[in-house]
Amino acid sequence: QVLLVESGGGLVQAGGSLRLSCAASGRTFSMYAMAWFRQTAGNERELVAAISRTGMTKYADSVKGRFTISRDNAKNTAYLQMNSLKPEETAVYYCAAKATTVNSLSYYQGPFDSWGRGTQVTVSS
Repeated sequence: QVLLVESGGGLVQAGGSLRLSCAASGRTFSMYAMAWFRQTAGNERELVAAISRTGMTKYADSVKGRFTISRDNAKNTAYLQMNSLKPEETAVYYCAAKATTVNSLSYYQGPFDSWGRGTQVTVSS
């Protein structure tokens, strides 16, 4: 497992942007697929975006074209750039990591091994 710490959440107006960061501990970050999930009260946690060890990406249909997931293995950090945010995207956003083989095509599928504590994103209308 790896320790994950999210940052970058906050309050933004509808149509605005935020960039979330997920800092990972340890020296094996490059061996993990990374993902961002979000959850609102009373709802299940949903996958927002995932990135494989080799940079393949997967997005929820609702965020395609607006969100971008990326990773910097030298900094042990994953990012989620969120543009054109909508009020309904107000949620707690979680970072997750999953150890995978280098060419795994199931990098975006659970279960994920490690989770951060989450960062609140609030989009005002």
